[in-house]
Amino acid sequence: MKILLVYPEYPDTFWSFKYALKFISKKAAYPPLGLITVASMLPSDWETKLVDMNIEKLKMEDILWADYVFLSAMSTQIQSALHVIDRCKALLTPVVAGGPLFTADPEKFDSVDHLVLNEAEITLPPFLKDLENGHAKHMYSTNEFANVEQSPAPDYSLVKLNQYSSKCIQFSRGCPFNCEFCDITALLGHKCRIKTSDQIIFEIQNLYDLGWRGEIFFVDDNFIGNKKILKEAMLPALQLWMKEHKYPFHFTTEASINLSDDPELMQLMIDAGFLSVFVGIETPEEVSLEECNKVQNKNRDLISSVKTIQTAGMEVLGGFIIGFDSDTPGIFRQQIDFIQKSGIISAMIGLLNAPTKSQLYKRLNAEGRILEKWSGDNTSNAMNFVPKMDKKLLDKGYQEVIRGVYGGKAFYERVKSFLVDFNPGMKNKNKVSLRKIMAFIRSIFIIGIFDSNRKYYWRLFFWSIFNRRDLFPMAITYAIYGYHYRKSYAKIF
Repeated sequence: MKILLVYPEYPDTFWSFKYALKFISKKAAYPPLGLITVASMLPSDWETKLVDMNIEKLKMEDILWADYVFLSAMSTQIQSALHVIDRCKALLTPVVAGGPLFTADPEKFDSVDHLVLNEAEITLPPFLKDLENGHAKHMYSTNEFANVEQSPAPDYSLVKLNQYSSKCIQFSRGCPFNCEFCDITALLGHKCRIKTSDQIIFEIQNLYDLGWRGEIFFVDDNFIGNKKILKEAMLPALQLWMKEHKYPFHFTTEASINLSDDPELMQLMIDAGFLSVFVGIETPEEVSLEECNKVQNKNRDLISSVKTIQTAGMEVLGGFIIGFDSDTPGIFRQQIDFIQKSGIISAMIGLLNAPTKSQLYKRLNAEGRILEKWSGDNTSNAMNFVPKMDKKLLDKGYQEVIRGVYGGKAFYERVKSFLVDFNPGMKNKNKVSLRKIMAFIRSIFIIGIFDSNRKYYWRLFFWSIFNRRDLFPMAITYAIYGYHYRKSYAKIF
C-alpha cells in the first residue's frame, strides 16, 4: 500500500502564529502529531508520505500516487479538510479520516470512504484487518479508551523538521475535570492515561538524534492530571536526560490552575526544562465559573495563582472566554483589567462556543438555542448558539476587550510589567543563531519602522536594554507576538 497522510491548512487564528513565524522563516508552529503517530501503526512494508498543507501544497500527483489518503483535522481546519476530500473524490482516491473533527461530527462526512474515529490504537487495527480482507466498513468507533503505554512513538522521519518552530509529543490523555464547554472528557475520558518515562525519553531522544534543538510542546490537555507519576518518575527522568545532554530543549505545556498550589511540582517542571504553561483562566467572574463547572478555578485569587507560577519561573499563557449566560456588560472591563494585572502576555480571548460532544452543547440543544456546529475559529465573533446577552452588545464588548488587551499601549505596558519581575527558572541554553539574529533585524524594520505601534516597540527596546538586558531577547520576542496577535484580530483593529 501507498499511504498519503494529509494535514489540512489552518486559517489565520491566534495559535497559527502565521505572522510571527515569518520573522524566523518558519512555515508552521507544530507538525501533525496525530498523523505521524498513526503512521507508526501502519504495516512496516507500506509506503508512507506526509503532506502538511501548512508548509507545502497538496499536489495532484501526490493524490494519484496514493492508494489511500489518510486525513486528520481539528474543527478549525474544516474548510480545508472538505476541499481535500473533494479533490480526492474527483481523482478516485479513497479517503480514510479520523481525529477530533471527524470524531465530533461524523455525520457531516458521509462522502468519506472510511471514518476511523476515537483513538486509533483501538479503531485502526480492525480497519486494517478488514481492509486486508477486502470488506472495510464505512465507520469504526469505540467507547473504550486506549492504553497509551502501547502507543507507538510518532514517526518524525516523515516530518520536514526545519519548517516548524517547535515539535510536540504527548505524555498523557484525558483530564480529571469536567468543564461544561469542553469536549476533552467526552473524547478522551476523565482518567489521565499516561505513557511511561521510558516512552517519553525514547521520543525526545529520537528528536535529539534527528538534530532538533529548541522548543518541544507537551500537547497534553492537562499535563498535571497525574501528579504522583510526574513527581516520582517522569520529571526526574526528564531532568536527568536534559542534564546529560546539556539542555538541548525547552518545554511548554497545558495545565490547570491548581499547579500554583504545588511548589514542589513547579520546581520539578522548571528543573526539567519547562519555560511556560498554558492555563485556562476563562473568566474572573465567580458566577460564570460556577455556571461552567470550572471547579478548579473557583474560590481562589486567580491573579495571585498566576503570579505564583510566574514567580516560580514559568511564563503563564492564558485562555479567556466571553459569553457565559451569567455574563453582564461589566465582564468586558473585568477581563481587560484581569489580563493587564496578571501580566499574561499571550491571552487567547474567544466568544463561548459549544463543541458537539460537550455538556454545554447538550444543555443548549435541549433549550433550543443551538444554531450551527462550531467552526473552531478562536479569533472571530462567531457563536454557534443564541447567547443570553444581546449579540450586538456582546460583539461590541468582545471587540473592546481585544483592543483593550492588544492595543499597542496596553500590550506593551503588560509586557513591561511582566518583565520587571520575571526571572526564568530555566535559563535558555540555546546559542544565538543566524535565524534569531535575522528575526531581531526584521523586527526593527517591520515593527520598529513600519508598524503603527513602533513608538511602543522602541520604548520597550530601550527600557529592556537599560533595565532587563538579560531578558532583551524575550522583550523582542513578545513584540513579535504582539504584532501577530494584532494581525490575527485585524478585523477588530
